[in-house]
Amino acid sequence: MHRLILKHAAEAGAEPDSYMIEVLEQHLEDLHDVALAEAATARIKSGESKLISSQEMWGDMDD
Repeated sequence: MHRLILKHAAEAGAEPDSYMIEVLEQHLEDLHDVALAEAATARIKSGESKLISSQEMWGDMDD
């Protein structure tokens, strides 16, 4: 695993520690985004929220 981190860090032009911090931060952000998407999906399925078309969204906007 350590060799793989060293390889990817070198390819990214970063120090291994900095590279791992960046990778972990990005992964945590991705997990947060997934949790938000799952919550939104649950609200839609329960009827608490609804989807609207792009025409409904932008239809009343002036050009």
